[in-house]
Amino acid sequence: MPRTSTWRAGLSLTLAILATTSVLGSTPSVAGAQCIDQAIEDELNARRRYRGVEERLFRKAMRHELSVMGGGYMADLMSSWWLASGAYTFHVTESIGLEASFGFTRAKSDVLRTVEADLGTTLVRIDTPVFLYMGHVLWSMAYGKMRWFGGRISRFDLYLALGGGVTDNQTAAGLTFSGGLGLKLYFNSWFSMRFDVRNQVLSQELLGRSQIVDNLAVTLGLSVFLPPRY
Repeated sequence: MPRTSTWRAGLSLTLAILATTSVLGSTPSVAGAQCIDQAIEDELNARRRYRGVEERLFRKAMRHELSVMGGGYMADLMSSWWLASGAYTFHVTESIGLEASFGFTRAKSDVLRTVEADLGTTLVRIDTPVFLYMGHVLWSMAYGKMRWFGGRISRFDLYLALGGGVTDNQTAAGLTFSGGLGLKLYFNSWFSMRFDVRNQVLSQELLGRSQIVDNLAVTLGLSVFLPPRY
């Protein structure tokens, strides 16, 4: 066989061996790359599940809530005074609740007392009880959880309140319209703390003049949910 043919045959055999080796060597690399891609995909899916909305662990739907609260009552025409109140709420769904509440405070006016002292006469009896009969629809617009100093995790609701009722005292006339915000912090399945701010719009009459006023009620309290386990 001529040298040229022998050289060509050897070259062809060498190229065939290299090609076979390349194919055999590339197969594990492809398999390894696929394993790495699958691992990355699983990690991304896990992160998406972690960032997603989690199921509520504290259930409110079809439960009863009893609340005791205390705070302050800031009236436009009167001096600020303490406020004691209680509330019953029936939670129709996780987002909607129907609340009936009762509040008690007193009507006082330091300015009017100064005027009466200067005139030497009593213009109107101010130091009188004030009763607040209110009903609200509560809408939980957001919920979440918080960690206390790197330890215990507590869950909370942020909600809107809209409703009205009657302010019963000698200076109020007609209905009271009420609205505000609230926050409930849950310690376990039946016990929570709540913070409420309610703005009450009504017509009040003082010294023969009637005007629309905005009275602010700010309270902090505790709630018990029934049944305790749900």
